[in-house]
Amino acid sequence: MAPERTALLDRLEALEHDLERDFRRAQRRLKQSIPSYIRESRPLNLLAAPVIYSMIIPILILDAWISVYQWICFPLFGVAAVKRRDYIVIDRHRLPYLNGIEKLNCVYCGYANGVFAYVREITARTEQYWCPIRHDREPRAPHGRYPDFVKYRDAAAYRRRLPELRRALKRKR
Repeated sequence: MAPERTALLDRLEALEHDLERDFRRAQRRLKQSIPSYIRESRPLNLLAAPVIYSMIIPILILDAWISVYQWICFPLFGVAAVKRRDYIVIDRHRLPYLNGIEKLNCVYCGYANGVFAYVREITARTEQYWCPIRHDREPRAPHGRYPDFVKYRDAAAYRRRLPELRRALKRKR
């Protein structure tokens, strides 16, 4: 590579580093102190926090139990496993403009919502294996596999499509 091009790339890298440093500094200046955060919080929010955080126990149990369920049952049915890491994303705690409480809140919400998404995919695959039939009354927010299910009361389509819908579970989606 030509020396002037190498020098230009080095300078560009240094500029990117400076921009990133300045960006992080600007974000850190927006961080609210924990005492200020607590002082400015609504009293009802502070009172609700222990109730919200108490849900971590059933969420942990659900996470563990659904994982055990999948490890035992999915191989028996030939269903591809759901990758937990694809659903539980915890990264917002790295944002420099969040204080410790906000970071903890983000970890909690990322974990809880990730567990529920993970559970939803496992149960959606279970439903596709055992009962891939749409409901008579359309659910408000059906899972992503639901549109592939057979129509309610269409017995012929159910018998015809059940093997195909089960085979589809062997592939990653």
